[in-house]
Amino acid sequence: MLTPPRPALHDTVLVVDFGAQYAQLIARRVREAQVYSEIVPHRITADQVRNKSPRAIILSGGPKSVHVEGSPALDPAIWDLGIPILGICYGCQLVAQQLGGTVARGGRGEYGRASLTRNGAHSRLFEDGMGAGFEVWMSHFDFVSEVPPGFTTTASTPDAPNAVIEDPVRGIYGVQHHPEVAHSRHGQRFLQKFLLEIAGCAGDWTMSSIVDEQVAAIRDKVGHERAICGLSGGVDSSVAAALVHRAIGSRLTCVYVDTGLMRRGESEQVVETFRRTMGIELIHVDAGARFFGALRGITEPEAKRKTIGELFVRIFEENTGGITDAKFLVQGTLYPDIVESGGQDGTAAVIKSHHNVGGLPEDMTLELCEPLRTLFKDEVRKVGRELGLPDDIVWRQPFPGPGLGVRIIGEVTPEKVEVLQHADAIVREEIRGAGLEREIWQSFAVLADIRSVGVMGDERTYGWPIIIRAVTSDDAMTADWARLPHELLEKMSGRIINEVAGINRVVYDVTSKPPGTIEWE
Repeated sequence: MLTPPRPALHDTVLVVDFGAQYAQLIARRVREAQVYSEIVPHRITADQVRNKSPRAIILSGGPKSVHVEGSPALDPAIWDLGIPILGICYGCQLVAQQLGGTVARGGRGEYGRASLTRNGAHSRLFEDGMGAGFEVWMSHFDFVSEVPPGFTTTASTPDAPNAVIEDPVRGIYGVQHHPEVAHSRHGQRFLQKFLLEIAGCAGDWTMSSIVDEQVAAIRDKVGHERAICGLSGGVDSSVAAALVHRAIGSRLTCVYVDTGLMRRGESEQVVETFRRTMGIELIHVDAGARFFGALRGITEPEAKRKTIGELFVRIFEENTGGITDAKFLVQGTLYPDIVESGGQDGTAAVIKSHHNVGGLPEDMTLELCEPLRTLFKDEVRKVGRELGLPDDIVWRQPFPGPGLGVRIIGEVTPEKVEVLQHADAIVREEIRGAGLEREIWQSFAVLADIRSVGVMGDERTYGWPIIIRAVTSDDAMTADWARLPHELLEKMSGRIINEVAGINRVVYDVTSKPPGTIEWE
């Protein structure tokens, strides 16, 4: 498996994951400061840290209390490596507990916005322009009641008397709030102060450097072999294809498997873009009938994903355009795909298996090449622009690998796909017409596996409902439901009911992620 190596020419920051939902967001914020970040499990040892030669370490938050038996801890030897460390939330409490301070239980806790007040003590984390106090985002029950020897408290909140603690001699710092979330004022400045000034990171990890280094990594791995790309037409596989094409040129062949589960008009657009616009060799395989046959009678979401994923690869192996010496399969796997499929070390909870992570057959004959495996979606878009891809590809909304197969609840049939394609096209057309396409992370329709009573004309109907889903997000790790204008929702509902046969009801999903996921299955 081709996994992009840690850039040897750039400083690295390790984000130690203690189970927080925001560990990935911390890593992303570090990258926004143009510093390469890598998420590692909390079981990492001092020797393993030393081998990675990080410039700094950030300890994430976590759902457990430091007082709970079996709660995650840090290898004690890591504290003595002389590497700057910043603990966030649970990480701050761990700093206190493991280095001789006290973490108190109880109290009221703080959840949501809180007022952080500086106490006048000298601080390396604060900047003068931040002011004497400002609003931050808290999510904790326990709190640091006594700081460890050598530490100074530089700020507090009403329910966290030691909200910011610092030991500049050892280079170890702790903040009870979450600077990585947008709700914390000056949050990015906190992180940049730690990364660039305290840890001395160069801040030279840019999109151009990513492209150059990944091209070199691909050439080194693939060598003179040939590769085929699992092209879906979405931004992920498109950027992956463009990146590999830059690395190995004509030795890349893209295979577009038309599953019959694509959005309306999408297959035609994919063929036009890659054959004529980008000049990449493209094999178009119309395999809709085979996918519908394989999916017949399957209703369980994971079973559908795995069925689609396995057949997808089998068709690749059958349709290489006479290229019998292809050794690599290129896929647009992203970091969120890895996280939601169980994490890099397989210990994270499986939210859903992605077709390009959990649905591949064990006896697959092609070796994987995943040049975007460590990147977030916003980084992939930037790489796409760096590679010169057209905007209609770079800004295309995310689309799941299994396509409409996971937007149809229950069994997938040609009739249901046709209905959903029509309704989905209306949703996307009206979002675009309202000028909201760039503000919305994803907007689409879902066909539910239920029927509801309705009245159309003077007749009783018993039809399917369409669920409209629209969310805003930065990286798909978290998402909020989009507050679409009521007039827009009314227009979409009216068009869908009037124009799409078999639909007599439209509802709007107002669930954020978490607790829900963006997709329904």
